[in-house]
Amino acid sequence: MNPCPPVAFFVFNRPDFTVQSFARIREARPSRLYVVADGPRPGRADEAGLCQQVRTIVEQGIDWPCDVIRDYSPVNLGCARRVSSGLDGVFAREEAAIILEDDCIPDGSFFPYCTELLERFGPDPQVGVIAGSNFQHSEVTGGMSYYFSRYPHCWGWATWRRAWRMYDHAMKAWPEAKQSGWLERVFENRREASYWERIFDDVHAGLIDSWAYRWTFACWQNEMLTVLPAVNLVANIGFGPTATHTHRSHPSGPGKVGRLEFPLRHPAGIERHVLADLHTYTHHFNPSRWRRWWRRLTQAGVSR
Repeated sequence: MNPCPPVAFFVFNRPDFTVQSFARIREARPSRLYVVADGPRPGRADEAGLCQQVRTIVEQGIDWPCDVIRDYSPVNLGCARRVSSGLDGVFAREEAAIILEDDCIPDGSFFPYCTELLERFGPDPQVGVIAGSNFQHSEVTGGMSYYFSRYPHCWGWATWRRAWRMYDHAMKAWPEAKQSGWLERVFENRREASYWERIFDDVHAGLIDSWAYRWTFACWQNEMLTVLPAVNLVANIGFGPTATHTHRSHPSGPGKVGRLEFPLRHPAGIERHVLADLHTYTHHFNPSRWRRWWRRLTQAGVSR
């Protein structure tokens, strides 16, 4: 098994979460670790201490031979700017990396899964992301270890410099893409396109502080697919009042964490799993509107 690639670990103000997620990184023992930390928000009297406590947990926990690159912001950059600027720094130095936030707890098989597939798909521009989440609630891979999706899930993931350089925080291409009807060409139906048009409008206008939606736009605009595992490999424990976006648990989120067996079983080719993506959209992104439509599709025997 190849050694673990560099890991970028994003932290903020949650010591309890950091202890749990960093324990999994310690088990993987990457030879290079990027610790990207946001600073305290103005007017939060207790937050400076929490941010420092988080950084101390990581510093004291590095007990294996490891090059540590620290990117500690003295001020609060916010979710979108802290993650995107942190990854800009990572990929200024690295060809590929695994990315974890403090509330994402991966199974041990997540790291060798990312390691193998970063190497396998590194030269292939069709693939932009290796992700650890699985939002399906039944077997969709036909016995393979992973499948290909349009959705770049970010609860534990990995990518390459060649893909990340497509990221544009300003989403400068969005107005022209919107006017051209690009989303209607991307999606199989107008309603789904309308859903994402509203999302991208809000992000572009600064109403949603999300790097992940901007990254989704970049992946779709550049026709990059995501590898998703046959079982869910990452638990997100960050739902609740301290979260930036996920205040309430999503009923259709990933189930319990599983484990991939090695050697991995590879699909014969690179082809997006259309039915699995429809399930993800229907049950995760916009569940209420699409349940009846999804049932009609599955009952009609729609497949890949």
